[in-house]
Amino acid sequence: MSATDPPRELAVVLFEGFELLDVFGPLEIFGQLPGHFVSRLLGPVVGPVSSAQGPRVLAECAYGEAPSPAVVLVPGGIGTRRLVEDRSFLSWLAEWARSAEIVTSVCTGSGVLAAAGLLDSYRATSNKQEFSWASGQGPKVKWVAEARWVEDRDRWTSSGVAAGMDMALALVAHLHGAPLAEQVADEVELDWHRDPAWDPFAAKNGLVGR
Repeated sequence: MSATDPPRELAVVLFEGFELLDVFGPLEIFGQLPGHFVSRLLGPVVGPVSSAQGPRVLAECAYGEAPSPAVVLVPGGIGTRRLVEDRSFLSWLAEWARSAEIVTSVCTGSGVLAAAGLLDSYRATSNKQEFSWASGQGPKVKWVAEARWVEDRDRWTSSGVAAGMDMALALVAHLHGAPLAEQVADEVELDWHRDPAWDPFAAKNGLVGR
């Protein structure tokens, strides 16, 4: 991407019961770089979407009207349990996201991507407390139990909630260089975990030996 290229569009897929920090942690990172990223919030329809924590967020575009984005972000949250049973939604997501340059998820959002077939043959991770549920959504996925985030070609998946901010910074570094990612981390005063294999929560949740 050259200095004259337009910003990449980042489309966030909201749904009833999404996790707030899964969305707004990464958006804080990408939002520091308006010359490189522009964000769009999608919902079932245009209008407010309730988060798992209660506050509602305004979706500016309905799923069926969303243009193809450069980067897709699917958050986690209790609402993912319903989404993996919604065949119409999964069919839309699979078709709409397949042409994106990069498809990402935070927390149990990887379970949704897996249910849509978007992680088949890819390595991926998820929230460690909900790892069994998420990994059960995609038998063709190469699930990685111990990882802060996993990058496999054009698929990026992170562990639970706050891990999405580390993944977002890693994606900035991948696309625009580590110095810019470091600058953003300093601006938001985040102690960036740069090692994708750093994952004490896998052991705490019995997924690997302590």
